[in-house]
Amino acid sequence: MSKQTPAVTSRIPGFYRERIEERLRTMIETGLLSEKSVRHLERGGELTLDVADRMSENVIAVHGLPLSVALNFRVNSSDVLVPMVVEEPSVVAAASNAARQVRMTGGFFGEATAPIMTTQVQFDDVPNPKEAKARVEAERDLIFKIADEAIPGMVKRGGGCRDMDVRVLDENEGVLVVHLYVDVGDAMGANVVDAVAEAVAPRIHELTGGTVGLRILSNLPLRRRVRVSCDVSVDALGGPELADGIVRASRFAELDPFRAVTHNKGIMNGVDAVALAMGQDWRSIEAGAHAFASLGGQYKPLVVWRRTDSGIRGELDMPMAVGTVGGSTRVHRGVRAAFELMGVKNAGELAVVMGAAGMASNLAALRALAGEGIQRGHMRLHSRKQEVQESARLHAKKVERGAQ
Repeated sequence: MSKQTPAVTSRIPGFYRERIEERLRTMIETGLLSEKSVRHLERGGELTLDVADRMSENVIAVHGLPLSVALNFRVNSSDVLVPMVVEEPSVVAAASNAARQVRMTGGFFGEATAPIMTTQVQFDDVPNPKEAKARVEAERDLIFKIADEAIPGMVKRGGGCRDMDVRVLDENEGVLVVHLYVDVGDAMGANVVDAVAEAVAPRIHELTGGTVGLRILSNLPLRRRVRVSCDVSVDALGGPELADGIVRASRFAELDPFRAVTHNKGIMNGVDAVALAMGQDWRSIEAGAHAFASLGGQYKPLVVWRRTDSGIRGELDMPMAVGTVGGSTRVHRGVRAAFELMGVKNAGELAVVMGAAGMASNLAALRALAGEGIQRGHMRLHSRKQEVQESARLHAKKVERGAQ
């Protein structure tokens, strides 16, 4: 993590008791948000209809969700506040509590691989797929040259085509696919790799003699991964019984796909909430995560927990295609404020924080299951949600009476 300012701390006791205006003032006082960003957030942080109409089609309004901050996170030896957009009250509270437990033993540590996205060019009716495969592989340097010429701006920033695979999917039907692996820098990279696929398709068509099919990215970016780990002490968890229970629950997820999918949903509670706050393509992240979990033939957990002498150790490994440039990061002022708050400097740092948020959410869920049971904690927060809903209903009724 890049340090935001020497005074930054993600430990803010009593933050949840403060009024919203007091929380925003804290953000200013700690140097995490500028006065300009806070003024925008004080107005609700919403998009203007004009900006919304440029982002999507057939716009009729702006649909709001709460923007929250998860506390207590320490990632790669630096404190970081984690913006989350989610409608469920338990997600932010649970992640903050789990992060507090993890920070007692140093916090989360992780790294992201190089930002290599995968694009595919499909060919059907290839006369002799094996010979075509050999011809394409022999033209590797030329294909790379064509690819890089299609994305000069990315090449200038240090990116570009890095590798290629040619796969025969069905020899009898003549189905062949070419994978190109492109370094997309700090972008999510969908548009970049799509441009590459379109550019190289004509030359590969000449080499294969097949019919050109799809030319598009894959949302399973196996070469763009994030790996995060953490240790949690027995004392932080609340005793050896809870530590053993978490490990047993993790093992259950490794053995049973019905449990694994719920285990992973808990991870994505954190990942998706941060993705929404940071303007990322959470649908792509979800699709890649679940495909990755299924690669071995049985759906598996993205985080596993093992017992250690002093507590437990968790390890996360999953695809994470995110960007700090382009998309809504430029046009959505709320997203820009979230980046200002988090303080990440590149896509790799963002990926690690999102992985840490996923681990924290998973740890919180497993600890609840191993202890009081998840329903009790959910219902405690659900009662608060019902109070908010009742207050909103009464307010709407009052407004309706006033309009009559």
